[in-house]
Amino acid sequence: MNTIAVLKNNSLPSLVQKELERMILAGDLAAGEKLNEITLAEMLGVSRGPVREAFRALEEVGLVRQEKNLGVFVRQISLQEADDIYDVRCALDDLIGRQLASRISAAQIQDLRAILDFMDGLAANGDVDGYSRMNLEFHDLLLNMTDNNKLIQTYRRLVNELNLYRRSALAQSGCLPTSTAEHHKIVDAIASGNPQEAGHIMREHAMAGRHRMHSAHARQLLAATTSDSLPNRKAN
Repeated sequence: MNTIAVLKNNSLPSLVQKELERMILAGDLAAGEKLNEITLAEMLGVSRGPVREAFRALEEVGLVRQEKNLGVFVRQISLQEADDIYDVRCALDDLIGRQLASRISAAQIQDLRAILDFMDGLAANGDVDGYSRMNLEFHDLLLNMTDNNKLIQTYRRLVNELNLYRRSALAQSGCLPTSTAEHHKIVDAIASGNPQEAGHIMREHAMAGRHRMHSAHARQLLAATTSDSLPNRKAN
């Protein structure tokens, strides 16, 4: 899409928001980092107004927080908060599975399987970044197929918040093939037309994501502990 077409279909603050959201979810803007309005405006080639509006929109979707007299920061999610979010996500995934199994079309199933074919290739190549992006697209497509605006808004905020914490989970050895196998089970269950089974499989997938998150956290703690102990060993 050329620049004129992009500007016709999106307001400038919306474009700034999308770029900042991409940078946050990609880790280019790290969790806890203070966002400088002037620096970002210069980098994006816009005035400070659209950046300020983008900050407000990003706060609404859970990606940044504004602290009075201190500025705007990329949100930092604790393990406990991520666990709380997963509690809610598990219930919503169950609901999504049940709803889709009751009314999904053959064409929509084909769309889901096309994404899965692409994700299989990314998993086989060990492309964590590409797989992470397609993982978001897969779940967002499932969400959009419910055609429930309140569910869509609530779920997207939860996913945004989790993505501030859990990206490292997919980078663990062996996790990509496991994750894509779970996605195939989801689509098969939805395509079967059994709401109870589809809801159960989607809830299980969310719970498996939580487990991967905890495993990644434990590995990071172990690595940090090992790293901190190395100088002491040398000193001895």
